[in-house]
Amino acid sequence: MKIALLFICTGKYSIFWKDFYTSAEQYFVPGAEKAYFVFTDDADLPFKDAQNVHVHHQQKLGWPYDTLMRFSIFSRVEKELAAFDYIFFFNANTEFIKPITAAEILPTDAEDGLTVVLHPGYYNKPLKAFPYEKTQKKSTAYMPSNERHQYFQGCLNGGTGKAYLQLIRQLTENTQKDLDNGIIAIWHDESQLNKYVANKHPKVLTPGYAYPEGWDLPFEKAILMRDKGRFGGSDFMRQTTPEAPLNTFQLIIRKIKRLFS
Repeated sequence: MKIALLFICTGKYSIFWKDFYTSAEQYFVPGAEKAYFVFTDDADLPFKDAQNVHVHHQQKLGWPYDTLMRFSIFSRVEKELAAFDYIFFFNANTEFIKPITAAEILPTDAEDGLTVVLHPGYYNKPLKAFPYEKTQKKSTAYMPSNERHQYFQGCLNGGTGKAYLQLIRQLTENTQKDLDNGIIAIWHDESQLNKYVANKHPKVLTPGYAYPEGWDLPFEKAILMRDKGRFGGSDFMRQTTPEAPLNTFQLIIRKIKRLFS
């Protein structure tokens, strides 16, 4: 069984790579043949010469494009990914802290070949609190009320090779269509992901598979999301580039408006 792991670490996010790689090698589906596709601008990336690490240069795009464009970034290696049985993406600050078996994380055909994780910040919140794209009706990520059921975090998602490559293609297309129309979905790639799986039946992981470091949740910790605050905080890690201040401002305004909608 061959599994591809997708990892983006541009700018200061490369600080997380070493712990991700070593913990994945130890705990993620032990016994599987794993290959890491790393998109980075770090010329001195640890383990870059390892046989199962494939480094692809990726310049830092600035927030929110580093997350918004991730599926477009993945599409660059579509031909290579076609050789894998399963493909998974993990946020840069991911660390595995216990063995993750194939049975618990790999989806079946009955689960539409996809795996997602419940957002730890919303698992116990009412449906009306879920931050779907609700206001921009022209966005490809727009979620009408009849499609709102569960809210998934964008930090972890994957699937069979066939199903996940289809996800990559569709979300790349949807994101670009929005950009062509001057639209950025409220939570970027996460909004697009939630829209994509709204009418599917994916394998749903508990928030224990996206456990924020330092939180106290009623789930067993399986995968830890490292606290970015310990590394300077999100703003420091993002280092938003000056090329896109208007888009960032527009996003902030939209999010403020949502608080009163």
